[in-house]
Amino acid sequence: MGLDAEQLTEVARITLAAASLREAVDGVRRVIPGLRASTVDAFDMRGETPALRIGDRDLFLMHTDGHCWSVTSDPLVADGIVLTQNP
Repeated sequence: MGLDAEQLTEVARITLAAASLREAVDGVRRVIPGLRASTVDAFDMRGETPALRIGDRDLFLMHTDGHCWSVTSDPLVADGIVLTQNP
């Protein structure tokens, strides 16, 4: 799918404004149909580098080959995002 700079900015805006991660994920799904969005505990993403830090939240860009998912730093190949809440 890929994300351009405008879409990435919109994801960051939604994430910052949302009261919860679930609300952020729902907002991203509404604004960018087709982009997979989810949230996990920050512990699950330990050792990975977020693409963006948005306040006390981290955004990870995800890529899939159709079977396995992996973290990517390239928004142009991102098929989805994962959001985490930092303690």
